Amino acid sequence: MKLAERLFRLGTETAFAVSCEAAAYAAGGNKVYPFHLGDINIRTPDNIIEATEKAIKDGKTGYCPNDGIPQLREFLAEDVNKSHRSHYTLNNVAIQPGGKPVIGKFLLVLMNPGDEVLYPNPGYPIYESMIEFHLGRAVPYGYSEGLENFEMKLDDIERLITQKTRILILNNPQNPMGAESSHEELERVAGLVRKHDLSVLCDESYFDMRYEGESQSLVSLPGMEERCVILYSFSKKFAMTGWRLGAAIGPEKVIECIAKLNVNDESCSNHFIQYGAIEGLTGDQAGVKKILETLRKRRDRALEILSSIHGIRCFNPKATFYLFPNVTAAMNRKGLSDYNEFRIAALNETGVSFCTRLHFGRALPGETEKYIRLAYSGINLDLIEEGLMKFKKFLES
Repeated sequence: MKLAERLFRLGTETAFAVSCEAAAYAAGGNKVYPFHLGDINIRTPDNIIEATEKAIKDGKTGYCPNDGIPQLREFLAEDVNKSHRSHYTLNNVAIQPGGKPVIGKFLLVLMNPGDEVLYPNPGYPIYESMIEFHLGRAVPYGYSEGLENFEMKLDDIERLITQKTRILILNNPQNPMGAESSHEELERVAGLVRKHDLSVLCDESYFDMRYEGESQSLVSLPGMEERCVILYSFSKKFAMTGWRLGAAIGPEKVIECIAKLNVNDESCSNHFIQYGAIEGLTGDQAGVKKILETLRKRRDRALEILSSIHGIRCFNPKATFYLFPNVTAAMNRKGLSDYNEFRIAALNETGVSFCTRLHFGRALPGETEKYIRLAYSGINLDLIEEGLMKFKKFLES
C-alpha cells in the first residue's frame, strides 16, 4: 500500500519519544526520575470516580448527543462564565474526547489551505503538526525572559502578520514554559486581533492549575468572546488525563461546526464519564484542592534545588506544573553545547529524564539561550529531591 502524502506533514508529541528512551533505560535495571511527561500520578478525586461508577450502573453506557449531554454543557458554561466574565450557554459548548481534538477541529472549521497561523514556539508541538497536516502555513512566534516570567514578543508577532494571517493560537498559562500573560499583555494581543481581524484558539488547559493569584483570559476582554474558541480540558484540574474529556467553548456558529465534526470523527464523547465531570464541576472541591497542594509542594522543592545549582536560573511560575530553567551556563560548564547530548548524558549518569526546548519546536533565528522542561506532575516529592540532587551533582562535578 502507498501511504497518503499528508502523513508526511504530520508531527508527533515528542515527549512520548523521551518516555520510550526512559523506559528502555529503566528496563536495563536503572532508576529513572521522570520529569519528561506532563501526566499526573495523582488519583482522580473519589467523588468523580463514584459519580462515574453510578452513571455506569444507571445505564449511561450508550450513545449520547454528539456535542455532549446538556447537563454537562450547561454546568461547564456556567463555570467558565464565573471565571471569564463571559456569557456562554450550553449552545456554546461542544464536549470532546480530550482537549487535544479541539486543535484540529478548530483549524478545520476556521482555516483554509494556505492560511497563515501564528503559534507559540516553544509551544505544544501538536499546534504545528495540525496546522501543516491541514495545509495551513505554521508561523512561529517567540518569547523572551522578562522580570518575573517569560513574555510574548509582541512586536515580533505584529511584524509576522501578513494579509494571509487568519489565526492566532494563544496558550495561556503556557506549556512548556509556565508563562502566563499579564493584563497588559492580553490588552496588546486583543488590539492585534481586532486590528488584523484574527480568530483565536485560546488553549486554557492549565487555566485552573494555579497556586497563587488568578488566571486571566483573552476572552474576558471587550470584543474577544466572539473571536475566540477556548480549548478546555478536564485532564489537569481533576487529574483525569487518561479519562480523555475536554471541550470546545466559543461562538455558537463555530461550535455547531465542531459538533458536526464530532459526528464524523467519533460520534460522541464517552457517555458515563460526562457525569463524573459534572461532579467535578459542581461537587466537593476537596480533591481538587489536594491535587493543587501536592503540586505546589513539588514545585517549591524542585525550584529550591534548581536555584541552588550553579549555572541555572529559573522563574517561579504561579500556574501549570512545569519549570523551564535556563541551563546555558550549566551546559557550558560541562562542555556540552548539543541539547540531545546533554539530555542523554544526564539520563545515563543520573537517571533524570526531561525534555529540552527543542522538543517544543525548532529554535528560532537568533536564539542562543538553552532551556529544559521539568514536569513535576508525574513524580513524587521524595523522588524530586533525590533526582534533582543527583542532577545538581552531575552539573557541578
